[in-house]
Amino acid sequence: MRKVMVAYGTRPEAIKMAPVVLALAESRHLEPVVVVTGQHRQMLDQVNGLFGIRPARDLDVIRPRQELHEVTQRVLAGMTEVLRAERPDAVLVQGDTTTTMVAALAAFYEKVPVVHLEAGLRTHDRYNPFPEEINRRLTSQLASLHLAPTSVSRDNLLRDGLDPSDVVVTGNTVIDALLDVVARELPLEDPALAVLDGRPAVLVTSHRRESWGEPMARTASAVARLAKEFPETVFLLPAHLNPTVREVLLPPLEGLANVVVTDPLSYSDFARAMAASSVLLTDSGGVQEEAPSLGKPVLVLRDNTERPEAVTAGTVRLVGTDERLVVESVSELLTDPAAYDAMARAVNPYGDGRAAPRCIAALEHFFGVGERLPEFAP
Repeated sequence: MRKVMVAYGTRPEAIKMAPVVLALAESRHLEPVVVVTGQHRQMLDQVNGLFGIRPARDLDVIRPRQELHEVTQRVLAGMTEVLRAERPDAVLVQGDTTTTMVAALAAFYEKVPVVHLEAGLRTHDRYNPFPEEINRRLTSQLASLHLAPTSVSRDNLLRDGLDPSDVVVTGNTVIDALLDVVARELPLEDPALAVLDGRPAVLVTSHRRESWGEPMARTASAVARLAKEFPETVFLLPAHLNPTVREVLLPPLEGLANVVVTDPLSYSDFARAMAASSVLLTDSGGVQEEAPSLGKPVLVLRDNTERPEAVTAGTVRLVGTDERLVVESVSELLTDPAAYDAMARAVNPYGDGRAAPRCIAALEHFFGVGERLPEFAP
C-alpha cells in the first residue's frame, strides 16, 4: 500500500478533501493519512465530523489574531516533524491556503512528491486574492501531479509550462461533497435558519483577507441599505469568527429586523441555506462552484475571479465592493424576474459528482498501480 498524506487546515479544504479521503480509504492500493493544521478550528472540526473523518495528526496552529508569517512558521515546523515520522509516499494538498503552500513546501524539502488538488486556478493578479494567488502558483511549482478541476484550469497550467502528462482534469470535488450532503436531508442544526420559511432571502458571506477593512465596510453598508429597501426579504449572514471581520461587518447591521446574523454554519446547514436562498452575495470561491448546481444566482464581492467558468455560463457576476453597484445588482435580481431567470440556470461547469474517483485513479496511475479514468468534460 502506498501511503498518501492528506494535509489541510481550513473548512473549504476539508469539504473538498472529504470525498477524496473517503475514496482513498476504499482503494486497494492507497492508504490515507489525514493531517490537519487547524488553520481553522471549529469550522474544520465540523466538516470532519460530518464526513466521519478522524485525523491521524492535528498540528493545532490556530492562535488569536495571528499573522501570515506566524501561520507559515507553525505549519512548516509541524509538517516537517510529521513527514519525518510518517514517511508518506506522497502528500496531497488542496487549493490555495497558507496550509496548502507550506505543506507542499515541507514535502518538497523532504523530497516527497506533492499532488495538488484543484490545481490551475488563476486571476493573474498576485495580490488579488491575497495571499491565495501566490499560494497556488507556488504550489504548482512544487507539485508533481496536478488535479485540475476544469479544462480552463488545465490550460492555465500548460501556459505555465507544465508537462501535459502531469495534469488531469477531474472536476471539482466540492460538487461530490455538496451532492452527498444534500442527498442526506439532514436536520437543521442552527434554529435561526427557520427564518428561511419560503420568504425571499439573500445569503451573504464575506471573509477574505483582501476584503478586510474598507471593502468589507462598503459591503456592510450595501447590505444595510438593501435590508431597509426590502423589508420582506431576509438577509442571512453567517459571520466568520475572525474578530477582524466581525468588527467591521456587523455594526452597520445592528437593529435591522430582517438581517439574521449567525455564527458560521455547519456545512449541512450552509448547503440548506444556499438551497433556500434566492440570491447569494459572497466573496467565497467555493460558493461560486456550488451554487450553479442549485440554480442560484451568485454576485461575487470581488473585482476578479479565478473561477471564470460560471461567469461565462452566466450564473455568476462580479460586482466588487462598490456600494452602489452591489445595491443595484441585488435589487435587480429581487425585482426583475427576467434578470433573475437569466442567471438562475442550473448549469454547472465545475463537476458532476464523480471527481473523487478520477482523483484516485490519477493517483494510482501516478504510482503505477492503475489507469486513469476519462477526464471530466461538462
